[in-house]
Amino acid sequence: MKGKIYFTLLNTILILGAVNTQANAADYRWQIRGAVSNIDPTSSPGSIFDKTAKVDIEDTFGLTGTIGYFVTPNVALDLLVGLPPKHDIIVAGANAATTKHLPPILSVQYHFSPNAKISPYIGAGINYTYFFDEKLKSGGDLHLSSSVGWAAQLGADIRLTPEWSVGADVRYADIKTDVKINGDKVGSVDVDPTIYSLNVGYRF
Repeated sequence: MKGKIYFTLLNTILILGAVNTQANAADYRWQIRGAVSNIDPTSSPGSIFDKTAKVDIEDTFGLTGTIGYFVTPNVALDLLVGLPPKHDIIVAGANAATTKHLPPILSVQYHFSPNAKISPYIGAGINYTYFFDEKLKSGGDLHLSSSVGWAAQLGADIRLTPEWSVGADVRYADIKTDVKINGDKVGSVDVDPTIYSLNVGYRF
């Protein structure tokens, strides 16, 4: 008899705990994440100077973060921000220039299992990229135009508590920039980075 009572109490506690976890997850509309990201441009960005000089853009690491708002338990708006990463630009095999950029990405995400311990999601949206602090090793004037393009995302959160999580995601951003040297356009370059991130998240 005592065993049945203990079993009933245990089931009741587990059910209440599950209900409480789901209720808390639904109540926490905001989520912020801090991440370490690898920004890896496409391996074939193109050429300049009438396609005679091949361009390569080196990958780099940076600190990024996201601010998310859950419109429903499954659908969230997500804004990616970060400290401006610095890239080396290789032209015809030589380290020719450097640049920094601000790459905010606004996405709509769909979270398949928002109350599960492991919650995968997908996202799609737009990115705006602003290049600045462009420098030529030769000392000339380099200008890279701003870019607007689409973006996609795939990721997952692992819930540690209703508030805290760790996770990983992969993003792709469509980025194309016109290259000017000393005021003259010398070509266009497809940056098109894939962004790999490991993050820590907090919901409130």
